[in-house]
Amino acid sequence: MHALRQDILPPSGVEFATSLRLTPSTLSDLSTPLNTTTRHEFAARTLCNVVVARSNLLRIFEIREEPAPITMQAEDDRERRSKVRRGTEAVEGEVVMDEQGEGFVNIAKSVAQKDTVNTPTVTRFYLVREHRLHGIVTGMEGVKIMASLEDKLDRLVVSFKDAKIALLEWSTAVHDLVTVSIHTYERAPQLMSLDSPLFRAELRVDPLSRCAALSLPRDAIAILPFYQSQAELDVMDQDQMQTRDVPYSPSFILDLPADVEQNIRNVIDFVFLPGFNNPTIAILFQTQQTWTGRLKEYKDTVKLIIFTLDLVTQNYPIITSVEGLPHDCLSLLACSTSLGGVVIITSNSVIYVDQSSRRVALPVNGWPSRISDLPLLPIAPENQSRNLELEGCRVSFVDDKTLFVILRDGTVYPIDIVIDGKTVSKLTMSTALAQTTIPSVVRRITNEHIFVGSSVGPSVLLKAVHVEEEIEEDHEMDAPTAVVQMNNDMDLDSDDDDIYGDSKASEPSTGQLNGKGAKKTRNVIQLSLCDAVPAYGPIADMTFSLARNGDRPVPELVAATGTGPLGGFTLFQRDLPVRTKRKLHAIGGARGMWSLPIRQPIKTNGISYERPINQMENDSLILSTDANPSPGLSRIASRTAKADITIITRIPGTTIGAAPFFQRTAILHVMTNAIRVLEPDGTERQIIKDMDGNMPRPKIRACSISDPFVLILREDDSIGLFIGETERGKIRRKDMSPMGDKTSRYLTGCFYVDSTGLFENSLETTVPMTGPTSTLQAAVNAGSKGQSLILVRPQGVMEVWNLPKLALVFSTSMLATLQNVLTDSHEPPASSLPQDPPRKPQELDIEQILLAPIGESSPQPHLLIFLRSGQLAIYETLPAGEQTDPPTVTRASSLKIQFVKILSKAFEIQRAEENEKGIIAEQKRVLRMFIPFITTPAVGTTFSGVFFTGDHPSWILASDKGGLQLYPSGHSVVHAFTPCSLWDSKSDFLLYSDEGPSLMEWVPEFQLNGPLPSRAVPRGRSYSSILFEPSTSLIVAASSLRAKFASFDEDGNKVWEPDVPNVSDPLCDCSTLELISPEGWMTMDGYEFATNEFVNDISCVTLETSSTETGSKEFIAVGTTVDRGEDLAAKGSTYIFEIVEVVPDPAVSPKRWYRLRLRCRDEAKGPVTAICGFHGYLVSSMGQKIFVRAFDSDERLVGVAFLDVGVYVTSLRTLKNLLLVGDAVKSVTFVAFQEDPYKLTLLAKDIGRVCVMSADFFFAGEELSIVTGDEEGILRVYEYSPSDPDSRDGRHLLLRTEFHGQSEYHASTLIAKRTKEDPVIPQAKLICGSTDGSLSCLTPVEEHAFKRLQLLQGQLTRNIQHVAGLNPKAFRIVRNDLVSKPLSKGILDGSLLSHFESLPIGRQVEVTRQIGTERTTILHDWIGLNSAW
Repeated sequence: MHALRQDILPPSGVEFATSLRLTPSTLSDLSTPLNTTTRHEFAARTLCNVVVARSNLLRIFEIREEPAPITMQAEDDRERRSKVRRGTEAVEGEVVMDEQGEGFVNIAKSVAQKDTVNTPTVTRFYLVREHRLHGIVTGMEGVKIMASLEDKLDRLVVSFKDAKIALLEWSTAVHDLVTVSIHTYERAPQLMSLDSPLFRAELRVDPLSRCAALSLPRDAIAILPFYQSQAELDVMDQDQMQTRDVPYSPSFILDLPADVEQNIRNVIDFVFLPGFNNPTIAILFQTQQTWTGRLKEYKDTVKLIIFTLDLVTQNYPIITSVEGLPHDCLSLLACSTSLGGVVIITSNSVIYVDQSSRRVALPVNGWPSRISDLPLLPIAPENQSRNLELEGCRVSFVDDKTLFVILRDGTVYPIDIVIDGKTVSKLTMSTALAQTTIPSVVRRITNEHIFVGSSVGPSVLLKAVHVEEEIEEDHEMDAPTAVVQMNNDMDLDSDDDDIYGDSKASEPSTGQLNGKGAKKTRNVIQLSLCDAVPAYGPIADMTFSLARNGDRPVPELVAATGTGPLGGFTLFQRDLPVRTKRKLHAIGGARGMWSLPIRQPIKTNGISYERPINQMENDSLILSTDANPSPGLSRIASRTAKADITIITRIPGTTIGAAPFFQRTAILHVMTNAIRVLEPDGTERQIIKDMDGNMPRPKIRACSISDPFVLILREDDSIGLFIGETERGKIRRKDMSPMGDKTSRYLTGCFYVDSTGLFENSLETTVPMTGPTSTLQAAVNAGSKGQSLILVRPQGVMEVWNLPKLALVFSTSMLATLQNVLTDSHEPPASSLPQDPPRKPQELDIEQILLAPIGESSPQPHLLIFLRSGQLAIYETLPAGEQTDPPTVTRASSLKIQFVKILSKAFEIQRAEENEKGIIAEQKRVLRMFIPFITTPAVGTTFSGVFFTGDHPSWILASDKGGLQLYPSGHSVVHAFTPCSLWDSKSDFLLYSDEGPSLMEWVPEFQLNGPLPSRAVPRGRSYSSILFEPSTSLIVAASSLRAKFASFDEDGNKVWEPDVPNVSDPLCDCSTLELISPEGWMTMDGYEFATNEFVNDISCVTLETSSTETGSKEFIAVGTTVDRGEDLAAKGSTYIFEIVEVVPDPAVSPKRWYRLRLRCRDEAKGPVTAICGFHGYLVSSMGQKIFVRAFDSDERLVGVAFLDVGVYVTSLRTLKNLLLVGDAVKSVTFVAFQEDPYKLTLLAKDIGRVCVMSADFFFAGEELSIVTGDEEGILRVYEYSPSDPDSRDGRHLLLRTEFHGQSEYHASTLIAKRTKEDPVIPQAKLICGSTDGSLSCLTPVEEHAFKRLQLLQGQLTRNIQHVAGLNPKAFRIVRNDLVSKPLSKGILDGSLLSHFESLPIGRQVEVTRQIGTERTTILHDWIGLNSAW
C-alpha cells in the first residue's frame, strides 16, 4: 500500500535564533512611503535581521523601528476636528479658533509649526523569507567572511542534526538565501557509533568570525576556519595550491582527549571567549560522572578548561584549568572583554570564574551547601527564603556587568557582577523583574534589544534601556538596577496579557528637592515589551469538533498546545472562517457586484455643493449585474434609513465593471457595448458607444478603471483607453500611438496606483514624465499617486507603461513561463498584430493579471497571475538587484524593479465547451477574477488582500509575521465579490456564492499567520488529553498540573520534609478532568484526582447500560497512574464517567448545562497507560497485560478476556473487532477479539525491538496496513499477509516501509478521505500532531499515480537546488542493519514534491519529459492529494 506524507502546518515556536546583518535593508534606512503624514517624517529603519529556526523551519525576520501608531488621544483629536463645520478647518499657517465657543483665538502655537520632539517609535518583526529545510537545525550563528569587507553584510552559518555545517549568504538577485558551501562530518569516525542519533551537534562561532566549531560525539569538535584578510589567503596559497574563491580553509576534527587534555570526557558545554589574539575556547566537562545518590563517593566532579586554538600550527595550549565545580553544572556564558572569564549556570547556583581560576558562587536556594564543597557567598538575611530552580533557565548579558536569568516559568531575575578594584567580589541577584514567555533561547540582538525565543509559546522582543534615575540620600546604592516600564501600551496578541501579567517591578522612589543641592542619580535598566512572534508550541493531543461559523457547521481541529502557564487550546480550520450577516436576494449580482463610495452632492438653501473628499468614507451604493434575463440586467441599490436595501435604478444590459470617477462624484459604468458616466443617482451623464465608425465592435469582455483612466478589453483581444476630463466632467478616448499599432492585441491588463512609492523611487528617466500643470485636470491629479498601466500581449510579454505620458518603463517575456524572478528586458514595445485566422486561446495564456498591495501594516505591491490552465502565481515587487551586465538596448525611461515569485498553486479547471455559444453558455460561464480589498477585522488591524473568484474561491492575504498565505473561502463557487461598507462597517464583504448574494464578515479572533487560520484559547495550564463527545458536542480534557510530593512510612509519618525555607518539596504530576463547552470555552464541570495521580489516556467508549432504550450509551473512560515515589511500584486506576444534563443556573447560562458523574472507579496493580473500546466493551492496559471488560449494572467493570503483551503499552486502537497494541519496547501487536466464547487471539506481531509511541490502522480500497510512529519520528508501515512465506503463516507482521518523519508524534486521528468516485468504504487519512508543533498527514495514493510521483521525486532530488545544499533523500532514509537496502519506497515525501508546483513551466515540462509523462498529468495527481482534510 502506498502513501504520501506531507506537512499541513510547519513546526511552531523558536528553538535557535541569531541576529546579524544579512539583507541589504539593514545597511540603510527604509525609504519613507509617499503617503507619510507629518507624523511619519521619521523614516522606518531596519535595525538587524533575526533568523530563527525550529526543527526544519528556518525564518528570516527584519527588526524594524518605525513611528508609533497614532494613540487614542490623537484619534480623539482627529474625531473632534471632523466635527468642526466643513470648510471652517484651520488651514496650515492659520491660527486655530477655540472650539468651546468663547471666541478666544489660540495664537500661542499655529498648526504649521513642527515640533522637534523625538518621534515615539515601536520596534516590530517583519517576515522576509521562510524555508522548510531537508534537515533538522541544531544551531545558527552569523559570521563575517572576506566578502563581508566589500558588501558589509554578514553570512549565516547553520548546523544540522546529521553533523553538517552550511554557509549561506543573501542574494539580492533572487531575494533569497543562496548556499556558499556545505561541510559534512557524518562520515567521521565519531559518528559511526550506535548511540550517535542521541547526540545533538552544537554550533559555536568565534566572536571575530575566525572559525566555527561543531561539537561531535566522543568528545570531539569539528573546526571550520574562515579567512579574515588577503594576507592570510596569500600565506595559505603558498602552503597549499588552494583556489582563491572559497572563504574558508580546510576544516579538521579536534579530538579533545588526544589533542588538548586527556581527561576531557562527557563535554557539557563549550563557548568561544572574546578578546584573545587567537580563537579561545572554554570547555565544561565531567570526567567522572555521578548523580545525587552517589554524592558521598563523587561530588564536585565538573571541570573547566580554557585553551587557545592556533589554527596555523595546530597547537592548543591550555590557559586556565579549574576543578571542583558542582556536578549539576548546566551551561557556560562568556563574559565581555572588559570583565573576562566565564559565568557557569548550575541547577542551584550561578558561578563566576575568572582567568586566574578564582571562583565566586551565588547560591539561589539551600541546596548548594549540601551537595557541593565549593565556597559560597553568604546569603543576605532578606534573601534567606529565596528558592529558585535554574533547570531549564536561559541567561544573557544585557550589559557588561548585568545578566538576566529567565527561569523556565518565564520569570526574569537580574544578576549584577560587583567589581572591587579589578577583581569580581560578589554577584548580587535582585528581586524578580518581570514575567515573560517560557524561554528556549535568549539572544542580545542589539545594544538595547533582547530576543527571548520560546519553543512552547510566543517569542518576544524586549527592550532594555539604561536610564538615569534620581535617588534619595538615604537610598542604598546597591538597590536593584533594573525596573519594568509600566506605561507600555502595545497592542499585542491576546495571549500576551497572560505572559506579561503583573510584573513585580522594583520602582525606586524619587524624593523632592528641598534646597540640599543636586540629587544623586544611578543607572537602572528599564525593561519593556516591543513585539511578539506568535506560536502555539507542541501538540499534546487533538480531536475534531463541530464548530459553527454563524449558521454554518464546519469541522474544527482542537489541539491541546503549549505547556505550563502558556498552555491551552488552539483551534484550526481549513477555510478562512466567515459568517453570514444577512441575505440580500433583492440585489442579484450573479455576474458582478461593485460597492461604491460615491459622494452625493448636498443641497443647502437651494445651492448644491460637494462634500470634501475623505479617504475613510463609507460606501453609498451597490451596483450589481446578472446575465438573465437576456441581454442581462444591472441594478443600482442603496440603503434606506432602516438599513434595508432599496433598488434606485434598473438598467438593461450586463455590466462589465464600475468604479467611482471624477474624485468619487460620478460612477464610471462599463457595459458590453458602451462606456457610460452616471450621476450619483444613476442617471446618465455621458455615453460613448463602442463603435468603429458605424460598425459595432466586438463585445467588451473586461475592463480596468483607475480614476481618471479607463481600459477596456474586447473579445477580439483589442483594447481601448479613455481618460476623464475633470473640467468637463466627461471622458474621451486617449491616444495610444506610443504603444504601437492601434489594432494590436492584448490578453489582459490592469492599472496600478503606486501607493508605496516603490515605482516612483525606482523610476530612472531622461525625459520629464509630467508636464507643467496647466489644466484643471492636471492640477487635480498632481496630488494623486503615480499610475501605471500593465498589459500582457498574446506572446506572453508583460509591459508596464507609465501614465499619463504612456512611456514604456518595464518589459519582460519571462512571465509566460512563470520564471522565479522577472527582470526588465529593456526591449522596445513588442508587436502583437491580429493574426489571420484569429488566434485561438492557448492553455498557457495569461487570463488574469493584477498588481495590488497585499500585507498588514505595510502592504507591498504583489503581481498576481492566473493562467488559462489553472496555474496561479504571485510575485512580490521589489527594487531590482545590482545589474551584472548593462543592457544592450536602453529606453528613455525604465523601472528599476524586479518581481520575485513567492507562491505558485495549480487548480483543476473545468471549462465549458469552446464551441458552445449563446445565452445558456454565458450563464454557465464561471468568472475567475482577482478583486483587491482592504478590511479592518479588528481595531488596529488592517489587511490589504485580494479575493480570487470562480470555482476555487480563495483569499490571498499576507501578515507581518506570517508572510503570504492563500486560504480557501469554503464555498464551492463564488461568482462575484466586493468589499462593502454600506452598513458602516469596514469589515464587511458582499459575496455571490452558490447560496445567492449575502453580506459576510470574518469570524473574529482568528490569526492568519500560518497555512491554516487558527484561534488561541489560553487556559493558563496545559492539557495532556482531549476528546470531543459527539452526543452533547462538548469537549472533555485532562489538564496536567504539578503538586508537591511527600513520601510516607508505614506509620503515616513523612519520610523527609524541608527543614529550611529555601529548600522545597519535590513536585510530581497531577491531573484534573474538565468538561468544557466549545461555545464560550468555559468549564462546566470537573473532577480532581489525587495529588499524586495523573491521567494517561481518555477515550469515549460505548458501553452497555440499562438507562437508555437502545441498551448502550457513550461514557468517558479514563486511565491513570498513581505515583508512589521511587521506593514503591506505581499503581493505576480506570474511571468511567457519564455526561448528564442538569437544570441550568440562569445566572450563569440560560442554555443547557451538563455535569460529569463518576459511575465506576476500578483500581489496578499497575498504571493504566492506554484505553479504548470495542462496541459494548472497554479495552485497557495494565502493566504488561491488556484486559477486555464489560460494564455491569452501571456500577462495576467485569473482565471477560485478557492477553499478555509487551512491557509498557503506549497505544491501543480498535477497528470493528480488531485491536492494535503499541508497546514502548516490543513494537506492535495485532490482536482479534471474539465474543462466543470470549477470547483475545494474537494474529501477528512485529519481532523487532522498536519503541512505538502511536499505532494506527490505515486502509484504502481492499487493502489494510498498520502505521506506527516511534520516539525519533520514524514512520513504519506494516502489512498483515498470511499468504506471504516471510510472515511465518501470518505470525509476523511484515515491515514494508520506513520513513523518517523527523518529529515524534503522540497525537493522531483517522479521518475519512472521499475520492470523486465516492466508494462505500472511504479511504483513511491519518493526521498526526507532533511535539514540535507541526501537523502532518498520511494520504493513500493509487498505484499508477504513486509510480509517477516516485519517479518525479527522484528527478527533484537530483535536479533542483535545495536550500543549504541538503539531501532530501538522505533526510528520509532510516538506518536499519537488518535489511540490505533502506525500505524507503512506500511513502512519498510531500515537502519535496511540493517544489514541483513552484518550478517555472519550462522546468516542469523538462522534468516530466525525463520520466516519460506530462506536466498536466503530474499536476492532476498532486491536486487530488494536496488538501489539509
